[in-house]
Amino acid sequence: MKPILTYLLFLIPLFAFAQVKPGIEVLRDGGFGCLKGKRVGLVTNPTGVDKNLKSTVDILFEAEGVNLVALYGPEHGVRGDIPAGEKVENQKDAKTGLPVYSLYGKTRKPTPEMLQNVDVLVYDIQDIGCRSYTFISTLGLLMQAAAEQNKEVVVLDRPNPLGGNKVEGSGVSEGYFSFVSQFDIPYIYGLTCGELAKYLNQEIGCQLTVIPMQGWERSMKFEDTGLPWVPTSPQIPCTAAALLYPATGIIGEMGFLNIGVGYTLPFQVMAATWVNAVQLTDALNAKNLPGIAFRPIVFKPLFGSLKGQNVQGVQIFITDYDKARLSEIQFHVIDVMHQLYPTYTLFSAETEKRNGMFDKVCGTNYIRQQFGKNYQADDILSYWRNNEQEFKEKTAPFYLY
Repeated sequence: MKPILTYLLFLIPLFAFAQVKPGIEVLRDGGFGCLKGKRVGLVTNPTGVDKNLKSTVDILFEAEGVNLVALYGPEHGVRGDIPAGEKVENQKDAKTGLPVYSLYGKTRKPTPEMLQNVDVLVYDIQDIGCRSYTFISTLGLLMQAAAEQNKEVVVLDRPNPLGGNKVEGSGVSEGYFSFVSQFDIPYIYGLTCGELAKYLNQEIGCQLTVIPMQGWERSMKFEDTGLPWVPTSPQIPCTAAALLYPATGIIGEMGFLNIGVGYTLPFQVMAATWVNAVQLTDALNAKNLPGIAFRPIVFKPLFGSLKGQNVQGVQIFITDYDKARLSEIQFHVIDVMHQLYPTYTLFSAETEKRNGMFDKVCGTNYIRQQFGKNYQADDILSYWRNNEQEFKEKTAPFYLY
């Protein structure tokens, strides 16, 4: 009996998680009612799956009474076979034979020709809750095109890996809207894609239906959902990378440091050839940043920035998620680095070409200009935080959970 009891006790954690139903499962359980009798276009990628990892493409293609006629590929493509930053081409899907229209290349907003044979556009993509991640830009442009062409939009909701309570960062200033800052929302916006669609639709005005999840709560981490994590892009292979993407991704635009892209810890480290790992770690931990701890790390990137070179720096750990200010970690790291190694500066003549992308991701040039004066995080934090509470209040009426 003891071995059996031990086995049963081992199984308990497997069933201790809530089983969240993503929008695609709720839609299927409801018999695909809102799609029946309509020509359907689907915007998705490999993250569009049910709990058994069956693709939303295949679910809709096989569903009785659902006429799936077209697919639309965001960054990385419908089947996830396009590397980061590379254009997605129009093609045919090898499995279904359906036409695939590119939404990441010359065309990012669907054209009238792309939509002429569909009645309703379904969106099913796992996002990571950060403004600079391009999938929400695709969603917003899709909604705009649908409004102009009088097409319906159905958003199949999924969890926000950063949860529904964390909001960080300023909005987007005039002149700095781009595909990595498509809308005037904080850098970490604390909404599911369905909630964000409802919020954006105040201005867009398309015929929008959101299929909510079942069982999701705003305080949930992705591990609490019981759902499998499918890499949202090549450098977000796990939830740890998704959680720390907003902690290092802005500085990563400068090529100033290796942030783990090209190593086994993407977005989870900050390192360089000229850093002393122990010295930097001690200085950062001395700042006692709420909910954050650092440890020294030494590694050689396998590809990309500083490939094959020995680099030293810090690995970032979240010790109290609710208290941690994720997006500000990178500013504190650069602050301390400048104190320790004042000859190395983030913004210089050598980085001029990268400054524009930095500003686009920040949604303003204020951060670069102000931070670049003394490299002190305190000089920019009040600006970075200035509209977080207002955004929470504006979006609360659109909460679905």
